[in-house]
Amino acid sequence: MDRFDALILEAIQSDARMTAEALSKQVGLSPDACRKRLARLRASNVVESEITVLAPDQVGRGLLLIVEVTLQNERMEDLDRFKAQMRAAPEVMQCYYVTGNADFVLIISARDMADYDDFTRRQFFAEENVLRFRTSAVMDRVKTGFSMPVLDMVDQSRRTSQ
Repeated sequence: MDRFDALILEAIQSDARMTAEALSKQVGLSPDACRKRLARLRASNVVESEITVLAPDQVGRGLLLIVEVTLQNERMEDLDRFKAQMRAAPEVMQCYYVTGNADFVLIISARDMADYDDFTRRQFFAEENVLRFRTSAVMDRVKTGFSMPVLDMVDQSRRTSQ
């Protein structure tokens, strides 16, 4: 990955629908070169997914919750079962297996507290391996997204190789 790849990645993280022509102006390469580089980055799985971020309140899911879940047992089959349950639950926007005080951190959307209560009954209270969970309600989405500072990595790599 070179500086042009990094510039392309930086640009599409804020707008995945950016045209090759718009990328060309931002990156300083021809539109055809941008198309080819972007196709290579997608094919090599550097670009994992291109998503649409919805406004939660506009789709009736205005309650966002951050939930820490601690399991009773961390045997592989228990972890795999819990991970599969979270992948299958449409309310779970993000799920991370983590170190620290909890085993998992979840980002969940709900219509309201009653909807979240229903989720906890189905996913936590009905699951004998869930020891405890701690919930924080999001008061303000200060920053959301998945953008990563890619250009810094390329610049750092160039400095260390000199």
